[in-house]
Amino acid sequence: MTGYVKRASLEVAEGLAAFIEEQALPGTGVEPARFWDGMSEILNGLAAKNRALLDKRQALQEKIDQWHIARRGQPFDGDAYQEFLREIGYLLPEGEAFSIDTSKIDPEIATVAGPQLVVPITNARFALNAANARWGSLYDAFYGTDAMGSLPKPGGYDRGRGARVVARARVFLDSAFAIEGHSHADARRYHVDRGQLLIDDKPLEDPAKFAGYRGHPKAPERVLLVNNGLHVELVFDRTHPIGSRDQAGLADVRMEAAVSAIMDCEDSVACVDAEDKVLAYGNWLGLMRGDLTETFEKGGAQMTRALSPDLDYVAPDGSAMTVKGRALMLVRNVGHLMTNPAIRLEDGSEAFEGLMDAVITTLIALHDLKKDEGARNSVAGSVYVVKPKMHGPEEVAFADETFGMVEAMLGLERYTVKLGIMDEERRTSVNLKECIRAAKQRVAFINTGFLDRTGDEIHTSMEAGPFSRKDFIKRKSWITAYENQNVDIGLECGLRGRAQIGKGMWAMPDAMAAMLEAKIEHPRAGANCAWVPSPTAATLHALHYHQVNVAAVQEKLEAGGRRAYVTALLDIPLASYRRWSEAQITREVENNAQGILGYVVRWIDAGVGCSKVPDINDVALMEDRATCRISAQHIANWMHHGVVSETQVMEILRRMAAVVDRQNAGDAGYVPMAPGFNGIAFAAACDLVFKGREQPSGYTEPVLHARRLELKSA
Repeated sequence: MTGYVKRASLEVAEGLAAFIEEQALPGTGVEPARFWDGMSEILNGLAAKNRALLDKRQALQEKIDQWHIARRGQPFDGDAYQEFLREIGYLLPEGEAFSIDTSKIDPEIATVAGPQLVVPITNARFALNAANARWGSLYDAFYGTDAMGSLPKPGGYDRGRGARVVARARVFLDSAFAIEGHSHADARRYHVDRGQLLIDDKPLEDPAKFAGYRGHPKAPERVLLVNNGLHVELVFDRTHPIGSRDQAGLADVRMEAAVSAIMDCEDSVACVDAEDKVLAYGNWLGLMRGDLTETFEKGGAQMTRALSPDLDYVAPDGSAMTVKGRALMLVRNVGHLMTNPAIRLEDGSEAFEGLMDAVITTLIALHDLKKDEGARNSVAGSVYVVKPKMHGPEEVAFADETFGMVEAMLGLERYTVKLGIMDEERRTSVNLKECIRAAKQRVAFINTGFLDRTGDEIHTSMEAGPFSRKDFIKRKSWITAYENQNVDIGLECGLRGRAQIGKGMWAMPDAMAAMLEAKIEHPRAGANCAWVPSPTAATLHALHYHQVNVAAVQEKLEAGGRRAYVTALLDIPLASYRRWSEAQITREVENNAQGILGYVVRWIDAGVGCSKVPDINDVALMEDRATCRISAQHIANWMHHGVVSETQVMEILRRMAAVVDRQNAGDAGYVPMAPGFNGIAFAAACDLVFKGREQPSGYTEPVLHARRLELKSA
């Protein structure tokens, strides 16, 4: 895709132009000339404003740096710091109370609390898995993971473990769908009589939790239950290996799990040019049209995956009913920072990638909006765009303006595009209420993200002093204030019953027992969605939303008022105890360096933006650019303040490169970094660390994009 073609006043990579004209536009009712004229107006017309917002970020950062430098060695004065931030326009006045005015919202966003997946849109198989993770087998999730305390033994089916799975599932059924004077563990027959579900002729304690069935009412094939807005399907099949040995013929318990999924064009992908963007946009197009498929080999057999159909049932009153078979799909665009060579502006500069994404992902969503039959993504007629890495209300207002122009060029009703605001940059956190106000007709989602938020915290306060070790940063008061304030302000601004308030990722995809223990705190905190790393994790996390009625939690929190304020958020997590031993310092830098190298080598050499990466202890963790950002900024901070020297860091990077090489030894396509240390991937990791202070907001994208393009052009 090295050639360019002229479209309006733009130069567009040939492959991207062909994709838009031959695949994306047909069926939308938008003519090519109208599209390119509108695209040109947005990309050229908003470029100067986009650059000005980035310049403002840098100007504010320079003032903050100078403030800290001028007071180095003095006790931190929080009051003076807040006053300074107000003077420079970083911390803005909080306006009067208001409620968002977002309309045409799907229930998965507004009223149904549940797990949320985030997947790289460039991987069609992952994208399909996420969309289809609306439903998952509880039996499989218990059997195949450590959720019950241990992993299954190698070999064939373990009947004893299977029996424990069935027993555990029935404990869940008793807790969520109790039977009057009876237990699901003892049940032998489920049937429907005059619109009521009976289990051995006993009704549910709450008959309203029976939602429907499939098959004959006297011996249904499927029974649909509902609790806290989430469905559970009981599958009866006496010919099934499990059902044939079950006294009630219960073959599986299927959980409604990932009610929403974010198809990610940002942190979990490596899209640096037109070729990569066409792959991302092409998969999004397949999802919106409903025809995306992926063929792959599993267990020696060819398999083809497609989107799951909706599910049909008979309602208790005898009428037909349909339940969605797929997660509601949101799309995450890139932020305001990066440009992409896929399109050149009239002045010859690269187009801002965030503006490209706004236009093209919304265009593609028209295929869903214009459907008059078949399965739809949004039954409410909306497009859900998550916008990351925005710094303050002015940048949110810019996103709102952008999507207003996109709607106008595509002939969409104003505010068709709904906006997700990721509260992951400090200037957004301390001005969150005003950020929501800036897009109050669009807001459908806010969430917290500890890693990016910490990376921005370190970069913003780089000159304040050395930061605590990463594990100790998590224990500081600011993080609790950050998490609480996000929920509290969301509720203050009327998000309850209208929008998602989300929490971050469980990063250990193989540690499901630990997840079951810990992640229930997210719904307890008032979050009606929280990120999980896999469809299986979504199935298990769904159990928490049956235990916790998030709507009731939110109502109670809203009545109680705000628990955290800006003062706590601005408590910089500097190290109060700095007498670390050499071993402690080395271990901290090793942990950061190994994580950076393990992630970057896949990003640069393989174009993989998110994957399970072994940590220094060989524990598999989900890594994306956010984890890389915090690790790189942490090392840069410690070098800057003399905790560790550049020479020591380089020695550790080289040593950890050998560790990462060992961890990837089984990959036939892997190119080792050691012993030469002269590859592009190792150079990229060094850039992130040794040039970390000069990266805009501490972001990894400029380095990663430049080095990946270098490799692709080699």
